[in-house]
Amino acid sequence: MSAVAEVMSTVTLRRDPRCSELPTCPVCADSMVAAEASAYVSDHMISYLWTCDNCGYGFVTKHAVKRRIVCN
Repeated sequence: MSAVAEVMSTVTLRRDPRCSELPTCPVCADSMVAAEASAYVSDHMISYLWTCDNCGYGFVTKHAVKRRIVCN
């Protein structure tokens, strides 16, 4: 059985760092609660695998991570 995954980009607006926009399934519009898996693509990029519990559709999103600079 072969699998096809779609890569979707996530664009985040300046919001509270603890607040995030969770994706909805592009097929059935069901709300997604948690990614099935995640992986570091590079030092500043994380990809997430999402699978819809309702219809089984799977897709991948990528999220750019900004480095925090701590000043003393």
